[in-house]
Amino acid sequence: MKDIPASWINDVVTPRPADSYKGTFGRVLVIGGNAQFGGAAIMAASGAVYAGAGLVSVATAAVNRTALHARLPEAMIIPDDDPQLLALIPTVDVVAIGPGLGTDERAARLLTQTLAAVAPQQCLIIDGSAITLIAQKHLAVAHARTLWTPHQMEWQRLAGIPISQQTPQTNQAAAANLPGTVIVKSHRTQLFTPTGSYRNPLGTPAMATGGMGDTLVGILAGFVAQFGLNDKTVCAAVYAHSAVAEEVAKRNYVVLPSMLIQALPAYMHQVAEA
Repeated sequence: MKDIPASWINDVVTPRPADSYKGTFGRVLVIGGNAQFGGAAIMAASGAVYAGAGLVSVATAAVNRTALHARLPEAMIIPDDDPQLLALIPTVDVVAIGPGLGTDERAARLLTQTLAAVAPQQCLIIDGSAITLIAQKHLAVAHARTLWTPHQMEWQRLAGIPISQQTPQTNQAAAANLPGTVIVKSHRTQLFTPTGSYRNPLGTPAMATGGMGDTLVGILAGFVAQFGLNDKTVCAAVYAHSAVAEEVAKRNYVVLPSMLIQALPAYMHQVAEA
């Protein structure tokens, strides 16, 4: 396992072409946020918008509409019980499901419908509650272009490896049984792709606060939508998430997800102009 090279962020985040429009930078759909955890979907969508995705939609509980419009007017919203959601799924580049989704029957139905509707060319990000549901209900996932983003307890549920036994070796063996790429979030996040394994050398305890993982989901979605799905892009998104947090932590005891999100565009600009 090698550390993510610092140069990869410069390889991925480059100046935008002059002849660009919003469709140039990809379409993202975030599915999540029940009545109790709407903030998770808002943070994920915010991460995608501020990372530069061209168009971002959020399928969430209708009760979250006002909060989402107030916090992130750039995002479009569709109630998660709208029949048009199934028609929307195949039209985007990246589908991210799980932030604040919950684990009730409504959430399970949304997850199974999404897994059935995702097309082979799309990127699917599975996070949070969706990971727990897959583990609990033993749902089959065969989508090759999948990014799994478990924290250590979710990884324990999904892979059956106790946290105390989650080493690079045991994690890699378990990740090989899942399609796509697995990102095990921890003090030094580990990434296992079909072609390599990587360690994030960055991160700070100031990031240990609710919503940080939701924000990473959004940044991943935004990066993949713009720059394509490959090892460099995924590693660059994880690296950028921590790099911005480390910079914010120089002046703050705790890095809130909203603080990280606000600082992200300036960081990407600095990288692109380097």
